[in-house]
Amino acid sequence: MFPLSLIAKAPTMKHILAGLALVAGALSGVVSAETPVLEKGDRLAIIGDSITEQKLYSKFIETYLLACYPELEIQTFQFGWGGERAPGFAARMENDLVPWNPDVVTTCYGMNDGSYREYTEQIGKTYEEGMRRIIERMQKAGATIVVGSPGVVDSFTWQRGNPEFDQVYNDNLEHLGQIANELAKESQSPHADVFGEMMKSMKAAKAELGEEYPVAGGDGVHPGANGHLLMAYAFLKALGLDGEIGTVTLDMTADKAEATTGHKVLSSKNGTVEVESTRYPFCFYGSPNDPNGTSSILPYTQFDERMNRFILKVKGLESSRADVTFGASTKTFSKEQLESGINLATEFLDNPFVGPFQNVMNEVARKQAYETQMIKGIVTNFRQIPAELTDDPEVQDALKTIRRKMTEADDDAYQKAKAAVVPVQYTITVKPKS
Repeated sequence: MFPLSLIAKAPTMKHILAGLALVAGALSGVVSAETPVLEKGDRLAIIGDSITEQKLYSKFIETYLLACYPELEIQTFQFGWGGERAPGFAARMENDLVPWNPDVVTTCYGMNDGSYREYTEQIGKTYEEGMRRIIERMQKAGATIVVGSPGVVDSFTWQRGNPEFDQVYNDNLEHLGQIANELAKESQSPHADVFGEMMKSMKAAKAELGEEYPVAGGDGVHPGANGHLLMAYAFLKALGLDGEIGTVTLDMTADKAEATTGHKVLSSKNGTVEVESTRYPFCFYGSPNDPNGTSSILPYTQFDERMNRFILKVKGLESSRADVTFGASTKTFSKEQLESGINLATEFLDNPFVGPFQNVMNEVARKQAYETQMIKGIVTNFRQIPAELTDDPEVQDALKTIRRKMTEADDDAYQKAKAAVVPVQYTITVKPKS
């Protein structure tokens, strides 16, 4: 369908594994990575347009990696730029991104590349050329690139002006997403189906909450936290994370408990387990109908099932039901449910991790705000310095010093966010019901 040529590159072992995973996924109909893309200590760059510069899905991704997978020690940097298209980033990546030496890069372009009109072959060609330049350059630098599709536009906003615009433009965005997918296959890279995840969840949410519930934001383009959670979900899946946050198993007969890595049982007596965790489940916020929170979209996505499994299993329960208390909340479950395992992250949105998780996310938000200032306000302007000055050794040294000092400040912000992931102690109580 698209005029795609093979990309010449020297594959690293990570590229080879990703390619094998892609082949396996294609044969099984799965588009997300089958094996982890991230390795311990990797540097992850998140690039995209104004939707990336909103610093929501990027914040969710970074917080998830820090709090839910702290053992990976992933350092993240967001390079979002409002109004940008794929060719625009291709023109600035040598100056803005390459010196940061990323190991993994995620892309999210297409919203502006579609020019907010009906799809044409020229639109697709221009987008493809820009994306190809990004992919080729990043793979030349030895990075794994997760090729993301654009998101969606929302019908709610456009009903008042042009009732059919959302259908026309979503068709355009879907075409661009297909190009992104083909480029991912060609370059043996993971593909993040942002469009598919958002469209599927948007249809399901509107069917229950009403057409006026926005998933792509009040302006129809820039999502609230609900839509950004879907975007983060698409990228986290493509990064190959398994979503196994942890399992706590309580044996009522033996009156003992055990936990998987990242969780330590401190005591267990009479159905009450005290645990200390260094891995957090992802936590949500907002009311059930609030598009500016993350909770409202949960019933219409598999985020928890796929990426956020914090399981409690109970063995030896003699009664048919039991009350489970986790934090300040208590819920009743059947013996069968507890034997197979309940997801505490899903069943108890208000839990002991909410406060600590928010602290981590606040540190990430401060860090990413600095990164926008660093790149857009200072670093990208290095490109404007006349060639005769950039060839001057003193000027080169000065620019290197500025870049190094700003990078060090960002590194310090990363360390603060990382340090915010403190051990959390809590109790889980299982009380049989007669």
